[in-house]
Amino acid sequence: MIRTVITPEKQDISIHVPESYIGKQIEVLMYDIDELKQQDAPDQKKPSEFRGKLNLTEEQYNDFQSHIKNIRNEWERDI
Repeated sequence: MIRTVITPEKQDISIHVPESYIGKQIEVLMYDIDELKQQDAPDQKKPSEFRGKLNLTEEQYNDFQSHIKNIRNEWERDI
C-alpha cells in the first residue's frame, strides 16, 4: 500500500503506478484534509443519559426485559 499527502500546484496530477500494481484494481481517493477536520465529532453521551428514552408501556417494558433475559440465557447453554 502506498499512501501520501500532496499539495497540488495545478489541476492536473500525474501519478506513477508501481509495476507490481499493473493489471490490478487500485483505489484512488481524493479529499481535502481540512474538510475532515471541520466535521464535528458526534457528542459522546453517557449511558445514563439514555435512561427512559424508550418510553415503553409497562407491558412493553416487561416484554423487553423478558426478551433480554432469554437472550442472556442463550449464552449459558451448551452447544
